[in-house]
Amino acid sequence: MAMTTLSGPRAGLFWAGLICAALAMVPAFAQGDRSVTFVQAVEPQGLDPSVGSPVAAGQVTWQNVFEGLVRIDRNGAVSPQLAESWRISDDGLRYEFQLQKDVKFHNGAPFDSASAKFSIDRILSDRSTNGQKALYSVIEEVSAPSPYRLVLRLNRPASNLLYWLGFPAAVMVEPQSAPTDQTQPVGTGPFVVTEWRKGDRVVMRANADYWGDAPEIDHLVARFIADPQAQAAALQSGQADVVAEFGAPEMFARFQSDPRFTTHAGTGEMEVVAGMNNARPPFDNPDVRAALMMAIDRTQLLAAVNSGLGTPIGSHFSPASPFYEDLTDVYPYDPARARALLEKAGYGAGFSFTMKVPTRAYAQRSAEILQAFFQQIGVDARIESSDFPASWIGDVFRDTNYDMTIVGHAEPLDIGIYARDPYYFNYHSPAFEAAISGIDQATTPQARRDGYRQAQEILARDVPALFLYSAPKLGIWNKDLAGLWENGPVPANDMTDVHWLR
Repeated sequence: MAMTTLSGPRAGLFWAGLICAALAMVPAFAQGDRSVTFVQAVEPQGLDPSVGSPVAAGQVTWQNVFEGLVRIDRNGAVSPQLAESWRISDDGLRYEFQLQKDVKFHNGAPFDSASAKFSIDRILSDRSTNGQKALYSVIEEVSAPSPYRLVLRLNRPASNLLYWLGFPAAVMVEPQSAPTDQTQPVGTGPFVVTEWRKGDRVVMRANADYWGDAPEIDHLVARFIADPQAQAAALQSGQADVVAEFGAPEMFARFQSDPRFTTHAGTGEMEVVAGMNNARPPFDNPDVRAALMMAIDRTQLLAAVNSGLGTPIGSHFSPASPFYEDLTDVYPYDPARARALLEKAGYGAGFSFTMKVPTRAYAQRSAEILQAFFQQIGVDARIESSDFPASWIGDVFRDTNYDMTIVGHAEPLDIGIYARDPYYFNYHSPAFEAAISGIDQATTPQARRDGYRQAQEILARDVPALFLYSAPKLGIWNKDLAGLWENGPVPANDMTDVHWLR
């Protein structure tokens, strides 16, 4: 989707209109109230990140409202949270957690081993809609032998389980309120949701009974603004304090030179890929997939889509991961070799297909550039927009009714998605599945690292998706704010450490 650049009087009228619209939607807080408003592009369909596990829900409520047994901190490390300590048996099949005492949910109910057991059993149940359920399927039994002891028994070792328990998908919920957490979330976190104004914002207040260190913010507001121009207007007018993932890289320099703001081009976990339906011809042919990969100049793609910000990738990990390998040289940009591979595969005359692209700016822009690259090797890609998230999730993600799509995968350490069956790539590789199994059973850090290296290399060769780039985390916030996450090991707007300097 092309971005229109405005200048002169038209620009002044445009910005004035957006700023007036922003001013009309200012929340009314008491004088002297210390509030922070952050912006995110996608409004979640529900506020419980353990239902469906959409990234957008976690960006609003993870850590702010809901907490887990453990948490992943701003450096990507696992640290205690509602579990103050744990022990793992030598065979890796038994995890015993000692839980925090005197923790209460927002409705006054106690957090204990019974509610922790309920939360995990709920993820594993046959009725679960948790999108990350597969990660926790290694848990065979959950028991609560005493009020503050929780025991998990596994059916096989899973070296990543502790890390996965820190995901938004594994937050702890209160059993009685769980059915309504999508609209009226009840967690143990430092903020309590007081209002969800659909299509606009979620308002939270500080939890006066919070079990941990009290937040320094009185109110927290999540604003949903998809359009980058409108995000910029909200910042410029002072009606938003933070945009953690700014959607218009070409406008980022404007804020870098504005003394009112702090800017940071950080690293995030989002890998932007062009997923292909590996069960549908011609994408079931590895030579065709490799040809399409070599038709793309990823450096030029980043320049056109992201003003050069970000990192080209050759497999499904970003530089934010400690296991990242640069594998862009496996299939470098080489249109002549791409045409030769198409000839070998029986498509010397080219072919046509449809790119079903979610209505996100980065995806629409990327699709237009890919379309041009594919034309150079005789391949015609038609672009069809798919409303995101509702239509895209149903049509592409669930029903796999597509040829190619473009989407960002933001969950950390999510390379195992290519081994899932079913999953929207429809990719099946015994070698890759064995590599993922080896990672799960790793008993040493080096064995785990070797497993991730092997998994990345298999994907780089097989190309079940076109690996495009790692998106940067472009953060912009008021210069008087501190405590923001500069990088993004987890897609989040964790405001628990944020405070005003003035």
